[in-house]
Amino acid sequence: MIERRPFDRLGGANHGWLDAKHHFSFAEYFDPSRLNWGALRVWNDDTIAPGTGFPPHPHADMEIVTYVREGAITHQDNLGNKGRTAAGDVQVMSAGTGIRHSEYNLEPGITRIFQIWILPDRRGEQPSWGSKPFPKADRSGQFITLASGIAGDDDALPIRTDARVLGATLKAGETAEYRLGSERYGYLVPAAGQVEVNGVALQTRDGAAIRQEETIRVTALEDAEIVLVDAAG
Repeated sequence: MIERRPFDRLGGANHGWLDAKHHFSFAEYFDPSRLNWGALRVWNDDTIAPGTGFPPHPHADMEIVTYVREGAITHQDNLGNKGRTAAGDVQVMSAGTGIRHSEYNLEPGITRIFQIWILPDRRGEQPSWGSKPFPKADRSGQFITLASGIAGDDDALPIRTDARVLGATLKAGETAEYRLGSERYGYLVPAAGQVEVNGVALQTRDGAAIRQEETIRVTALEDAEIVLVDAAG
């Protein structure tokens, strides 16, 4: 089962400095049919104006993965962490027992991010933050794991949940496969380009909620950049 969620039908709000689209219920947008997808709780598609961002605010008990699509995001938190994550790279914040952080676009142009929240498997642990560059050549024509809480994914940024966040870049006509398993919850968004997922056509920034599919087969109809979450129920 693959449910296409067209970009132009997503929830959201334009705050001027922030143009946010919500794949799931978030802030003032509420849809009882889109509360979560398995352990995946939030997928926000944010466009942030230059010189603006999210001022210091708290989180707890959430795994927060930021995939930077364009520009860069600069993070700072009350643990003393500070870092800049550029387009194509990923940062992870395990909020744990509580963390306070800010996220700003200090670049001369707009920054576009996917902000992905996944419910943790365990609570009561200390918060943490990390960022890592992922060479784009490594994900050319195939999915690579960017963040994971699954044993054996040693090259990925760690998260505290039974889930993976994966990325791929495909040239027009290329196909990549990922074995999801029929009991897992997949959610896929093309950050750029048009693709087909098991025969279902997706436009740029559409969502695909995937369930009871052993294998995900993605074919690029044009050059494409893809982000996929594989989560437990």
